[in-house]
Amino acid sequence: MLVETDVAGQPVLVVGPVGLTGAAVRRLVRAGAKVSVASSAGEVTADRVAGMRLAVVVGPADGWDEAMTVLTAHCLVVREATPTRARARVVLVGAGPGSAGLLTLDAVRALADADVVLTDRLAQVGDLAALAPGAEVIDVGKRPGHHSVPQDRIEQLMVERALRGLTVVRLKGGDPYLFGRGGEEVEAAVAAGLPVTVVPGVSSAIAVPGSAGIPVTHRGVSHLVTVVSGHVPLDEAQAGALAALGGTIAVLMGVHNLVPIAASLTRAGLDPQTPAAVVERGLTPDQRSVVGTLGSLPALAARSGVASPAVIVIGEVVRCSEVWARRVDADRLDGVA
Repeated sequence: MLVETDVAGQPVLVVGPVGLTGAAVRRLVRAGAKVSVASSAGEVTADRVAGMRLAVVVGPADGWDEAMTVLTAHCLVVREATPTRARARVVLVGAGPGSAGLLTLDAVRALADADVVLTDRLAQVGDLAALAPGAEVIDVGKRPGHHSVPQDRIEQLMVERALRGLTVVRLKGGDPYLFGRGGEEVEAAVAAGLPVTVVPGVSSAIAVPGSAGIPVTHRGVSHLVTVVSGHVPLDEAQAGALAALGGTIAVLMGVHNLVPIAASLTRAGLDPQTPAAVVERGLTPDQRSVVGTLGSLPALAARSGVASPAVIVIGEVVRCSEVWARRVDADRLDGVA
């Protein structure tokens, strides 16, 4: 900033195109200013500027003559250059399974430093505007069977923004490298010559069953866990291998294919009386569990109207949920069906 001034508690207007103002906003927020943002010349009006202590104009202001006139007539104006390529980088951040409290410290820091956040449906971390002040937030959310923004377009947006000299956070549910296409996005950043880092996230494959009192491993019960993508049904070889391996099976993105997955495992020799559960919207206020067996779970889940996001757990460890249900204050603390 070209002028030193105490902005604590003072109203400050940051003016500039979307995606370029993040660094200025973050700095001013940390200094205690009451920051608002105008991302186009049309937003700069006499009423909007009235009472402002300071205006910070970021980047080129070509065609903003009228807006600059309004600004200079009402408050001190400081100009800042467009962010340089020194900030150009991509950060893949795992948001965990649905609770802002499960963001890692590194994830919180990455969001606070972001100029742009590309977020998806499973990255439900609360108030992104507060976590990433001044950042451009782009919703690239995917739903089962429907990708509102194709993967190649997500990678294009990520690279384009970073090549403008911005820090881009790709915020993903769970962990970026577990069915999160993190590897593909790292490849895209590397191919574009961009620095890229990955911040791991808490995986729903472990945390969501755990939130319902189901440990995916348990001494004397299961010493291994297999995490399976359920977005397509299991083929005969896959089902046979899982049935023979034993232990715990955690299925992500499998609600839509729960019936064929259960049928395939049964045909492959897994006992239909094997305990099984589905935990829906884990670690959110709307979490609920449906517990049954491999043979009964599909019908139970259908009657209960279970929908994604949910984690399916198959194995003897599911019986541990009975112990969890008996703990002190369980009814008061859970809110889980």
